[in-house]
Amino acid sequence: MLETVAPWAGLLGLVGLAGLLGIRQPVAKGRAGAAIRLLGLFGIAGLVGIWVPGAGAVGAAGALSLWNHQSPRLAFLGKLGWLSLIGIPFLYMWGMA
Repeated sequence: MLETVAPWAGLLGLVGLAGLLGIRQPVAKGRAGAAIRLLGLFGIAGLVGIWVPGAGAVGAAGALSLWNHQSPRLAFLGKLGWLSLIGIPFLYMWGMA
């Protein structure tokens, strides 16, 4: 089952590229959620998707750097960063192999 879903799950990691929008339009310093925005660093873990099919979904965590952004559009992209949790079963299965 996981083998059939893995390629599509890996594509979810592309959501993490939205986190790069925070470079041009950073989140205001006074906004809450700085701890969650730091989870955006886990977006780098999506590179493991090169070797582990489906684990690239972890890269969606890169979008968490936009969490609670003052722009509603960018804040929505930041909330999509929670899709990175989909990649955890693939990492687990790889670790058990």
